[in-house]
Amino acid sequence: MIAIIDYGVGNLFSLERSFESIGAEVTVTADPEVLCKAEKIVLPGVGAFEDAANKLRASGLDKLVCRLAAEGKPLLGICLGMQMLFDESYEYGCHKGLGLIPGKVVPMQGVIPADLKIPHIGWNGLHIEKENPLLRYVKEGNCVYFVHSYYATDCKDAVIATAEYGASLTAAVAKGNVFGCQFHPEKSGSVGLSILRAFKEM
Repeated sequence: MIAIIDYGVGNLFSLERSFESIGAEVTVTADPEVLCKAEKIVLPGVGAFEDAANKLRASGLDKLVCRLAAEGKPLLGICLGMQMLFDESYEYGCHKGLGLIPGKVVPMQGVIPADLKIPHIGWNGLHIEKENPLLRYVKEGNCVYFVHSYYATDCKDAVIATAEYGASLTAAVAKGNVFGCQFHPEKSGSVGLSILRAFKEM
């Protein structure tokens, strides 16, 4: 069973439906006991980093997520959920992340050309940097759907895919059993579903 963590932040309904569409047994929960029993866990997230991090900590689930990841349970962070896997974020200040993957989250402003819109919204092709089980069904150039104004950097060893948006931006990461997608697999059509399927099969 795959458990999607419900801590008050995230597009839970479409993510749940996407997993169901590929035949996964899935539940949305904030119950620590259910998360412990799940075979895999997903950390979703939309909105501001500080607010999401505070909500996760207020629920006490931050420590549980870190413990389960340390025990080897597959963990997938999506969009803001991926950003929270890193050490820290510089979104309106400096805020501590979960520290599961070394790196930081910084603004795209000043990195991409000034004529490109922020947030980065839309479909972009993936450039596969490293082979990884999460991308086993993905081909070079397959397009996925992004919505973000910040991106992960100083995480070269973990980067498995990038996307070009005036600069090469981190699109997907992996460190052992911890994975992250900056894009939304649940909004990325058949390519996104293939990524969720790969996670389901781990």
